[in-house]
Amino acid sequence: MRRILGIALAVLLIGGVIAAIALGGKKPEGTATKTVHGVIGSEKSEFFRDPDVVKALKDKGYTVKTETSGSWAMDQLALKEFDFAFPSSNEPAAEIEAAAGVKGAQTTKPFFSPLVVIARANAAKVLTDHGLAKMTGKNTGTLLLGPYLKAADGQKSWQELQGGTSAFPELNGTMFIRTTDPATSNSGALFLATTSNVANNSTVVSDDAGIERTAPLMRKMVSVQGAMPQSTDDPFRAFLSGSGEPLILAYESQVASLLLQKQDPGDMVVLYPDTTVNSPHTFVPISENAKDLGALLVSDPALRTLEIRHGFRPQEGLAEFTAATAPYTAYLNPGLTGIRQVGAPTVKILMALAARAKG
Repeated sequence: MRRILGIALAVLLIGGVIAAIALGGKKPEGTATKTVHGVIGSEKSEFFRDPDVVKALKDKGYTVKTETSGSWAMDQLALKEFDFAFPSSNEPAAEIEAAAGVKGAQTTKPFFSPLVVIARANAAKVLTDHGLAKMTGKNTGTLLLGPYLKAADGQKSWQELQGGTSAFPELNGTMFIRTTDPATSNSGALFLATTSNVANNSTVVSDDAGIERTAPLMRKMVSVQGAMPQSTDDPFRAFLSGSGEPLILAYESQVASLLLQKQDPGDMVVLYPDTTVNSPHTFVPISENAKDLGALLVSDPALRTLEIRHGFRPQEGLAEFTAATAPYTAYLNPGLTGIRQVGAPTVKILMALAARAKG
């Protein structure tokens, strides 16, 4: 009997070894991941590169590879080469769907981030002293777009705003906000949408008359900048390094991410425009492989926590964002108090505005 049992155990052992060799270390069924390739706005690059995000997505069955593009230029890409597109607002999504041949796709809006103007402390003081901004905290305040646009229309210099003095010699030349290219980049386009609204008697530009009414001022705001960047990333990094312009347009997420990761903001002052167009980052599935990824970015608690770490406001986690950023209200306006939310023009109108603004 013992001999028979010994033979049986040996057979089982040999069978187990053969099975292990045959499997070759393969993972059990159900743990394989789909590799998906997406085109995203550059402000989401660090999020998708974050090792914790990579792991969280892998745990849910996805390996995500990305490349960047201006949100308003995505519809010009060979979209069939991608599994998804992830522009920085809702407005370009319809154009992307049409170009990709997936009109009516189940888009999702996992998170959003308002636009802000980042200022050097001295620049913020000059704006405040001249009535173009109002401080609401130690390092945060409101950019008053009406007075700002009046100064931009008059192409005021920093010296004029300082009353002809040279109290801050580093502030010289024409006062302007460095923005991205409104013809290709989401932040530049939405700032154009916002400022044209204010210039159009607080009404969304919706026709040729509105374009004609606002185009001269939009042209002044753009032409003074010279060559315009394609994304907010480069001007933001230049600002942090101590170079670059004293006023730059950015996303709140860039500032919040910096603070939440306990990096030094230097002499940064964060000004929220008193009028703004919301910017919900919109996930457009192009292939079947990515059709559920957008919903996962909305619903998964671990991914929402990581979205907040990178400064984004989850659509279904605003209380979590407020709690996480509570220590940084010297810089941030978690409740967007005192900010007027307005709609954006149609894509056709906004692109016409951008074309006129660029001459």
